[in-house]
Amino acid sequence: MGLLWWLSDQPATGMGLPHPWDKGAHFAAYGLLGFLLGMALGDFRPAFFLAALYGVVDEAHQSLVPGREAFGWDLVADFLGAYLGARWGGRWGAPKAFPP
Repeated sequence: MGLLWWLSDQPATGMGLPHPWDKGAHFAAYGLLGFLLGMALGDFRPAFFLAALYGVVDEAHQSLVPGREAFGWDLVADFLGAYLGARWGGRWGAPKAFPP
């Protein structure tokens, strides 16, 4: 999350990824975030919620950085990546105990 925040805090220099590769970067970054949160929390729902909420906060933050903008399609890519990452990461949680 800190790395995503730092990257979003960089002023635009014209060196960003071209469309549509920037959406792939959003998808991959939030996929990794969702996966890591899913692994840590062991459940899909809170992992997805936290990653998606962070995407909203990060896009709002990015809109305040000089030369940067927040795009709705970036948020869609964030949500899709967070969903798939959290879905996959939540499967690797601690095993459930069997009833006696």
